[in-house]
Amino acid sequence: MPLVAHNDLPTFQRLRAEGQSILPSEKARHQDIRELHIGLLNMMPDAALAATERQFFRLVGESNPIAQFYVHPFTLPQLERGEKARAHIKRYYESFDAVREQGLDALIITGANVVGPDLSTQSFWEPLIEIIDWAAAEVTSTLCSCLATHAVVEFRHGQKRVPQEKKIWGVYPHRVVSSHPLVADVNTCFHVPHSRWNAVLRSQFDAAGLRVLVESESAGVHLATSEDGFRFVFFQGHPEYDTVSLLKEYKREVLLYAAGQRLDYPEFPHGFLRPREQAILNEYRLLLLAAMRADETHPEFPEALVAARLDNTWHDTAEAIVGDWIGLVYQVTNTDRKKPFMDGMDPNDPLGLGIA
Repeated sequence: MPLVAHNDLPTFQRLRAEGQSILPSEKARHQDIRELHIGLLNMMPDAALAATERQFFRLVGESNPIAQFYVHPFTLPQLERGEKARAHIKRYYESFDAVREQGLDALIITGANVVGPDLSTQSFWEPLIEIIDWAAAEVTSTLCSCLATHAVVEFRHGQKRVPQEKKIWGVYPHRVVSSHPLVADVNTCFHVPHSRWNAVLRSQFDAAGLRVLVESESAGVHLATSEDGFRFVFFQGHPEYDTVSLLKEYKREVLLYAAGQRLDYPEFPHGFLRPREQAILNEYRLLLLAAMRADETHPEFPEALVAARLDNTWHDTAEAIVGDWIGLVYQVTNTDRKKPFMDGMDPNDPLGLGIA
């Protein structure tokens, strides 16, 4: 939450110039301390549905020890679901109509599994576009994760994602490349997990007039915002990932290979496993290949042995950025959650960044 500049102390001006959130005392007097209502449009497939809930709920809940958060999960009925996931959604999720009727202060849209790079042919495209249009008009800020970023950049800016020759998969170093309140109090260099076959390139973000804040030399742009600096926040990576998420993805790919559903044995996720863990998994590979040649029972994947020594080098920064995002929402959103901004705020420059 921001400091309140209740006098003319020069430190307030210095911190504001450095990007720190400083609230003028006049605005603070008119700000009601209240709960925030955040939507979670969860488009992930059944196997990742609950895990994705936990990951984003965790980031939101850890972002601020004072504010109260109501997170409203919902999904798209056009997404194919199994019986267990349908039951979970029916019991715990809300409908988009209900969410729209009550209003939101902020919205998170997750990624989704799709076949092929063309998003406009997917069954969820039209209903997703309806939600994006509504959020653009009625929600203070929308945070888009991975595929959701690709969808918004294509729909609103005409920039289609580009298929990559090799999957961007692993943990990559990133650098803050532009000042912004979202990254005012994070390290200038930090790690972010990625897992995707497609990318919106830096040149495409620039052509669309979007503001790139964080990027990687090898993984590309991770964090950007819409031209107004806040209405849409874009993630291409997966800072919400648990420590074991990439290991579970690797295990899934190995088991697909063992079942004959993948032609090549998967490489290790980039920058994720230390030498000891790589050695354990290389030994498992030899045992698995020998069992496959002999048509014997496959050995058990050593998940627990590897997971015990994995490092997480991204969560604290993810928590800080999401905390900054929610703090900014709190500062500018209306007390009526059906209205996106406090009275008198410029929706084209809600953070007062001086955008023309």
